Amino acid sequence: METIIQGKAYILGKNIDTDQIIPAEHLVYSLSDPEEVKLYGKYALSGVPPEQGGLPEGNIPFIREGEFSSDYTIIIAGPNFGCGSSREHAPFALKVAGAKAIIAESYARIFYRNCVDGGFVIPYETAEQLNQLIKTGDELKIDVKANTIENLNRQVTYKLSALGDVFSIIEAGGIFAYARQENLMAQS
Repeated sequence: METIIQGKAYILGKNIDTDQIIPAEHLVYSLSDPEEVKLYGKYALSGVPPEQGGLPEGNIPFIREGEFSSDYTIIIAGPNFGCGSSREHAPFALKVAGAKAIIAESYARIFYRNCVDGGFVIPYETAEQLNQLIKTGDELKIDVKANTIENLNRQVTYKLSALGDVFSIIEAGGIFAYARQENLMAQS
């Protein structure tokens, strides 16, 4: 697992639901066929209303037209990220699009567990309204070990809530990789 994650920020508001993360009409693609998997990346965050994507200006798409991956690797959002249905396709789509971490004030519990258990993206929480302090396109650096995020454009560092007990699962690459690593299930 990377201990430093660096990349551009993509800013969203509050209550981003799983239908906005990956609309239901795009849940028809195979999770194992490489050509179809790319489509999850292509449609990641495509349900977010245009004016609410890429804040504070808005109208900045997460995925450029005709692309399958995003220029943005760190998503910053308000409270209740991943609310709605419990589809594990949502964090999977964000991973396929190239997102490595999400930082939100809070998460829907099942979305958070899907991020961790699938080893898709790191779901950090923060007490600060970082989606009000960081702009889409800002270059960020997350230190996973120190639980900090630095806005390299502004030379400001913010503290993130520690990942706690889920860190070992994330570090292993998901719940099944962790279970095999800890000899909790048969090696495959």
